[in-house]
Amino acid sequence: MFKFRMDMYEHLEKKKGEILDKAKKAADEIGIPAEKRPDLGLSGGSATHAMLLQDSIDGMSASARKMTRLPSMDIEVRKIVKEHYGDDYDGAVLNTCEAALWVAYSVLFTPALARGSQSIFRYVAPYERHVHHQAGYGAPVPPKYKDLSADRGTTAGELGIQAKRQVNLETLMVPLAGADYACHGIKYHPCTLMEGVRAAESVKGLEDAAEAHRPFVSGFASMGYETPGYGYSEKGADGGPVVMRGIGEIASRFGVPYVVDNARGTPFLGTDPRAIKADLMVYSTDKAFPGPTGGLVIGKEEVMVPIRRAVGIHGSRWGTGSSHGKAGYVWADPGKECLSGLIPVLRILLETPERLTKPVDEFHQIVLEEFAAVKGDLGRFADGFVITKSYNFLGTEISYERTWSGGRMGLPIFSIEDMYSGTNLIQSGLQAMGLIPPLGYDANMIVGPGLGTTDPRGNLLERESRWVVRALFGMLVILAEAVRPYIPGDR
Repeated sequence: MFKFRMDMYEHLEKKKGEILDKAKKAADEIGIPAEKRPDLGLSGGSATHAMLLQDSIDGMSASARKMTRLPSMDIEVRKIVKEHYGDDYDGAVLNTCEAALWVAYSVLFTPALARGSQSIFRYVAPYERHVHHQAGYGAPVPPKYKDLSADRGTTAGELGIQAKRQVNLETLMVPLAGADYACHGIKYHPCTLMEGVRAAESVKGLEDAAEAHRPFVSGFASMGYETPGYGYSEKGADGGPVVMRGIGEIASRFGVPYVVDNARGTPFLGTDPRAIKADLMVYSTDKAFPGPTGGLVIGKEEVMVPIRRAVGIHGSRWGTGSSHGKAGYVWADPGKECLSGLIPVLRILLETPERLTKPVDEFHQIVLEEFAAVKGDLGRFADGFVITKSYNFLGTEISYERTWSGGRMGLPIFSIEDMYSGTNLIQSGLQAMGLIPPLGYDANMIVGPGLGTTDPRGNLLERESRWVVRALFGMLVILAEAVRPYIPGDR
């Protein structure tokens, strides 16, 4: 019997080989053809991008042998952004979302150069999931957080790779009221369990922390994911998450920018920067978004001007309105292929968004049906699942942290360190099946169409979608069966 959480994860470490063997057999039982498996997955990521829409491929092909001036494409992106968000907003494209964050923080949060000692500034960030991204660009304050995600990537370092950190910039980390930061995982580590977040108290805590550091505060940052598993289930009348809106209002009172990392989000369909008073929102264009590798920045014109100047697309020194030249952050240049492949997808989002929302609706229905089919096998764990459709993600969030409610042990939770060390058995199990696993840790997974489950026009392929969703729930059943006999009261 498990007495402590760590007992469960020691048991799983010993049973890892047996569990992965069961996963391999499960893929055969589902009937997924072996030759199909390498091209089937549940969500795109940094290492496995979403498949391009044919529209994007056609856009890149059309420009490949054409002398296209890049400033004209930059202007087209700006006009598309303004069509949706209004004339007070602007847009820019960089080569990755991570580059977009780096440039935004460098331009908006870091101190100006000065003789002698430079000032030190801090930006305020909630202690939420993915802190190695949006909160990883400054030295953590208080220092007790400096080891979070220390092993991320291939180079160990505090809060991720140290080279990400900006000069003389610190990150003021603020825990959220109602969040649970208990340790879980084979690679035992604090997990960010967000479904219990209390919005009003969290906003008050963020404001109090910022007020205590007021002379040093140069900005605020958060994730832009508006689902329960990220702590943003409480929404205002306009649909904006209460915590995000609260951060935006605090930033406005402080007179500093609020930058939102919505890497896996979708412009025009997802979290609206206007509803949360965000100054800037950044996106990956290659994860949920079915476009080429790139980073899209959308924000208020006041903050977009210095960013556009920094990347060399805000006009030349001699009076032109636009340019595409060498500036401080020329390394973030997206290139012609990114721009020409991105614009067609932005036009779809603006003019015919149902092309992307319809497959999301259909995929979500498959998730619900396949979950219903395994509820009996999951037993009481099934009651702890929260399944949420999200147009921001162009997919579905599956969260099971509530399987641990009431003081009882639940379905195994794997930490971010498990994900990077290969001990997340959900992901490892799906890889053993030959499939591309979903983004997921801390009892939260994002799944959606796009990795071998749609045709070149973006239409859903039902058979392939059922295969991957059935495989995911099959893996969860395998885990449930591995631990349930050892949980007190569950035999």
